[in-house]
Order: sequence, then structure tokens, then C-alpha cells
Amino acid sequence: MAFFQGKIHFWCVLILCCMSLLVSSDRRYTSPSVPRLTDVFPRVSIDRGFSKVFGGSNIQVINGSMATLALDKNSGSGLASVNKFHYGFFSAAIKLPAGLTSGVVVAFYLSNADVFPHNHDEIDIELLGHDKRNDWVIQTNIYANGSVNTGREEKFYLWFDPTLQHHQYSIIWNNHHTVFLVDNVPVREFQHSSSFFPSKPMSVYATIWDASEWATHGGKYPVNYKYAPFRVSFAEMEMSGCISNPTGTVTSCARSNPSSVDPVEGPEFVKLSSQQSGAMDWARSKLMFYSYCKDTKRFKVMPPECK
Repeated sequence: MAFFQGKIHFWCVLILCCMSLLVSSDRRYTSPSVPRLTDVFPRVSIDRGFSKVFGGSNIQVINGSMATLALDKNSGSGLASVNKFHYGFFSAAIKLPAGLTSGVVVAFYLSNADVFPHNHDEIDIELLGHDKRNDWVIQTNIYANGSVNTGREEKFYLWFDPTLQHHQYSIIWNNHHTVFLVDNVPVREFQHSSSFFPSKPMSVYATIWDASEWATHGGKYPVNYKYAPFRVSFAEMEMSGCISNPTGTVTSCARSNPSSVDPVEGPEFVKLSSQQSGAMDWARSKLMFYSYCKDTKRFKVMPPECK
């Protein structure tokens, strides 16, 4: 009897392992071919372009081109750009922590909350440690003109394992639209709306922090510091935009036309190409699992851009 029970146990374990492999690999796709916008703009030195804003002892800058940020039981850590920008192309190659990362959030985003605490703008790429599996998801979000209670969140699964190597996460922000890209594949486009669109100069941030209460259903799956420190690597940083002075006046632009307030204004940035639009349709149909435009419980009246 013990022999048969042992065999049954073996086959049950084998089946569960196979199912686990299928679940973990069912979203490993080959992405469509797209233009490599990350090759268009120069990379910036982290030690020159950024300053430490919190958790300084948890930040290591390597040769000026790569930074490791850590979260431990004492603190998270974060960098902020030395300059503020008005429109531009912003990108980072990020390698995420492996293992059980529930409650851990890695963010690459634009914000001016330090200058406009009650009326701020924000464009977010937030990478969320999964609350039940060893997966990561990406959340994109936009706040405009202080509407901190009405963010525009959308969530996606990734089509690769983001812990094995660096992948590029990018933002286009100009007078026409805001576009979120992963490995140059657009996953979301938010068209310029006069009523809701980030309009004031912003800093660029790279952070890792404990978001247990916010990101795991009110703390249901908090960060397990038994697995700390959690380390994220940022590299290949790009920030090409019009630089703004403390008064909010644009003083210089990274593109050839210094009078422009839109440094990403060429045809490849004004609107998505048919190739990019097709790639975005692919990403949204296969990988998006939440959109605020479908959240009727949260929005009794849908925001105008959803109609």
C-alpha cells in the first residue's frame, strides 16, 4: 500500500509541476517587430543625471552607467533627475528582483508632486511584485492637474521573465500623446486631452519601495523580508526633453531646435505608425488584464476618453 501511495504522490507532484510550468510559460511570447526608439536618443550618466533622494545607503552606482537600488527592512531607495523636463523621451533598462516579491514595487516615472503637492502631474510605469506567484506585472498610470483620486490605471502581464536580464521601459510625452513602451513595443497610448493631460514640467524618478498596503489588497500579501534585500538594476537611462528652470520656464531643449517645447516632434513621435499600432493591439489583446475604462464599479460615469 505504501508503495502505491508513494507512486500516486509522485505522479501528483509531477502533474502539479507540469501545470506550474505551463502556467508560468503561457505568457512567454515573441513580440512583434517594431522600430527601436531607444536607439534614437543618447544615454545619460546616472551619477551626473540623477541624485539620491532616499535610502542612499541602499544605492550603488556602477561606473556611472548602472545603478542598483535595494529594499530592505529599514528602507527602500530612489533616484531623481537633476533636471525637470517639459515633454520628451524617457527610458530605463530594468532588471527586476527574482523570487517571492509580493508587495515590492519598482517604479520609473515622471512627477512634479514636490513642486505642486496639491495640483501635480504624474506619468507612471510601476512594476508590481505579484501577490501569489513569482510573476511581475506592469501598471501604467496618469495623473493630471492634481486629480490624484482619478488616476487612469491599466495593468499588463509581461511576455518575458523580467528577472533574467534588463528590459527597456519607456515613456513618450509630448504635445500629442503619452505612450508607454516595453522593449519598444507600445502597450498604451493616451491621447492629449485639454481636460486631462500632464502639462507641467516634471522630474524623472527611479525607485523601489514597500507597497504592501497599496499593492496587495490592503496588506493581504505583505513584503516578506526573509527574502530581503530586494535589488533592482537600472541601466541605459535616457532623458531627452526640454529642460525647465525652477520657475517652470523652458530654458533649453535636447533636440536641434532650441525654440521648440516639444523635443519629440518628428513623424515617428506625433502618432504611432501602423507597425506600432499593430504591436500595441497585440500587447493589449494578449496581456492587458485591467483597464480603468472597463471598471464600472469604480467609475459610475466613465471618463470622456473612454467613450
